[in-house]
Formats: sequence, structure tokens, C-alpha cells
Amino acid sequence: MWRPDRASDRPLYRQIAAYIEQRISLGEMPPGSPLPSERKLAQQLGVNRSTVMQAYETLRASGLIESLTGSGTRVCRDRGGSAPKQTPNWSRYVESGTLQPNLPIMRRIREGLHSGVPFINFAGGELAPELSPSDAIADIMASHPFREPLSYGNPQGYVPLRVALASFLLEQRGIPATDESILITSGSQQSLYLLTQCLLNPGDAIAIENPSYAHSLAMFQSAGIRLFGLPVDDEGVHPDGIRSLYKQHRVRMVLLNPNYQNPTGRVMSAERRAEALACCEELGIPIVEDDPFSLTAFGEDPPPPLKSLDRNGTVLYIGSLSKVAASGLRIGWMVAPHTVISRLADARQQMDFGLSIFPQWIAARLLDSSSFLPHLERLRTSLRDRRDLMASALRRMLPSEISFELPQGGLNLWCRIHGEVNDYTLLENGIKNGVVFVPGSVYGAEQGFVRLSYARPPMEEIEMGIDKLAQAILKSLRT
Repeated sequence: MWRPDRASDRPLYRQIAAYIEQRISLGEMPPGSPLPSERKLAQQLGVNRSTVMQAYETLRASGLIESLTGSGTRVCRDRGGSAPKQTPNWSRYVESGTLQPNLPIMRRIREGLHSGVPFINFAGGELAPELSPSDAIADIMASHPFREPLSYGNPQGYVPLRVALASFLLEQRGIPATDESILITSGSQQSLYLLTQCLLNPGDAIAIENPSYAHSLAMFQSAGIRLFGLPVDDEGVHPDGIRSLYKQHRVRMVLLNPNYQNPTGRVMSAERRAEALACCEELGIPIVEDDPFSLTAFGEDPPPPLKSLDRNGTVLYIGSLSKVAASGLRIGWMVAPHTVISRLADARQQMDFGLSIFPQWIAARLLDSSSFLPHLERLRTSLRDRRDLMASALRRMLPSEISFELPQGGLNLWCRIHGEVNDYTLLENGIKNGVVFVPGSVYGAEQGFVRLSYARPPMEEIEMGIDKLAQAILKSLRT
């Protein structure tokens, strides 16, 4: 959110007036648009009400806004008696379109984080800057001159990156793949978006774990896809649930996150993996395996992905560098039969002509470098230390109010609050207290669950953040 610059020589009220005038001239505030009350705008901008009163008076004197008794302050419909001009009604336009906005809670979290107010961030599902391999990337850029052509690239992805990924996935995840069976995407979320647009139709049903990260993605609703939750226990999804949903709703796809599932952190048992794969092979429906966290396993070898067990082309495998290297690289991938890859690459070309060559070039060099596997080892150790610090603080500050199971990988703790709380009230109490997190209802859970990321905040802020969270939870429980 914009705020006036207190270090500027320009008076605050003139900065505010100029900002509102600019929004009016750009059509962001069409004629007739209401302005916030003086008191509310003062609170939002962190200034005195008298400063806003001066700004509004300046705009009224310019004929840009008007204040009417009982109607508040609004942008003038007729500016200075000039010939009437119709500004597009952008409010109506933004309510149209097929892509739905994010869930209200997610928008509220984003609004808080972008407000300029400092927060301890337990909501972000990404690595803190100090956990990324920044030095390794800097060394790559310094020691390897970039000589690739700066033209539109292959919509399927940079060939050297696909070759490097094929080797990496075989060695580290036991997944046999060729560069022709890999599509490079702008993170895992674009892989899911391409699947909804190219392999499914409005009205189709898919089965997802409950709770599941997929519940938070408005892209499914935008595409008209119906989501049905699969019951999950300590061993993961039961294949009987898949059969039941197939019988009731003819689900066309199953979306699973078997390793350190988001948000619960659970690992699907080996027996359930084999049973789920056999079930989907029997029914002739694909499994989309989202595997962002396997390489973060703490002190153990991560279970093999479903894709490594797949002998019939049933599993579409999705991964990315976002959770193990840097989300800003925007490098993800999908391993799938070549017919699927060709279809998605064609759609990708229609969208954006393919990814920028620069992050793909860096990612290919990073995967091939001698520093990447040591980076993963350091990352696992750091994440485990952060997990333990967060867990210790929760046990100390909320000994009877909250419970959780320690995940053996991933970036998050999934916590249950004992007692009745309202997720919106809890989030607002957290925001007022300087901490943000994701309530469990975002992922399809009932009220009273929260997902806390130990990967995003600096380590020195984790205990302070849990203290702020504890205050918010205790206040919500008393409400």
C-alpha cells in the first residue's frame, strides 16, 4: 500500500493529494467513486486526520472531489464544467472475466504483508533469503559467460535444463525421464494451471486430499472444475476413497502430494502408494503427483515418489526449485507422456512463448554444479533447526492450547487449536499483533487449524513470532 514519504520536503497533505489526483487521472477512481472517510484514510496512511482534511480540501479546491452531506466524499462526476467524458467503469470490468480472485483470507494475508507494516511471516510458503544458494548462483554468473541466443526459446523449455533435470531426477528421485518427456514451467502452479486448461473441461471432477493445498487455488473454480476431498489418515489416502469418488462423481484425475504433504506434513505409506497407483491404473484415471518437498527430508532418505513406481504412464509428476533453491527463479517441471507434454507445450506457446532463458540457464548450471547437493544438505539441517525451534516455542507458550506432529520434511507445521476459534477473528488478531499465518480452512480443514511456515521468517524472529501468535490465539479463545 502507498504511504507518504516523511523524509520528503514536500508536505504530507500535498503528497496525499497528488497521489489521489494521479489515481483519478489514470482512471483508477472513476467519476462518482467514493473516497475513504478522513478518519479511515488517516489510519491507513499513518497520519493525523488534519493532514487528510488538508489533502481533501486541496482536491475540492481543484474541482476533483466533492463532499455531500450524508453521502461522504467522492470523485466529481462533472469536472470543472467541461464536456462530459465517460471513464470506463473499471469496477465492473474487474468483477468480470473467468479467472476468479483469490480466497478472501488469502487476499487479507497478502494485504497485510504488502501494507508496509513489519510482520513476522509464518504464512509464506518459500525459503528465507539466507536459505537460498545465492553464493552458488553468483559464482555461476561470474564464472560462466552467457552466450545463449536472446530469441524466443523452445516452449517446452531450454534443452540443457531438461537434460540436466532428466539426469537429476533419475539419480535423486529414481524417476526415469528423457528431455522429451519434461516440460519446464514457471513453478508448480503453472503446471497445475496448464492441466486444468488443456486436459480437463468445465464440470469435470477431480479428487484431492482433504485438507489440501489445492483447496486454496482459485484456478480450479475459475476453470469450472469440481473438487472432491479424499479422507486421509496417518498413512495417507485410502484407495477405497478413490473408488468411491469415481463411482459417485466419475472423477477424471487424482491430485496427490505423498511426501510431506502440504499443509499436514504427512507421508503416504509405501503400501498406500502401491494401492493408490494400482487403483488408478485399474480405473484408467491419471494421478497428478505434486512433489515440492521430498528433497527437504530431515535425516532420512525421502520415500520414493509415485512416479518412480509408475510403469504404465499413469502419473504426471510435478516438481520445482521453489522450495529447495529459490522461488524467484520460477523454475518448475512436469514429467509426463510425450503426447501430454506436446499438448501443454503448444498451450504454453500461446500463453507467453516460453520462459525467459536467463533463469533456465542458471537452473541448468546449478543442477549440474558441485555445489547443489551440499546446498541441499545445509538446507535440510537449517530447516530441521527451525522446525525444532518453532516446536519448542509452541510447547512452551501454548502447552495445552495447541497440538501438532513433527514433520520429517517440508517447510511447515500443521497445528490444531484446542477450543473454538473463528479463523477470520484469529487472523485479524494475529495481524493486529504483528504476525501472519494461514488458517486451516483455506485448505479445506475445519475451523481451528493453522499452518505455520518455519522456512520464511529469519531464525531470530521465530520465538518472537510464536509469542505474538500465542497472544492472538489466547485472545481468540476468550472471544
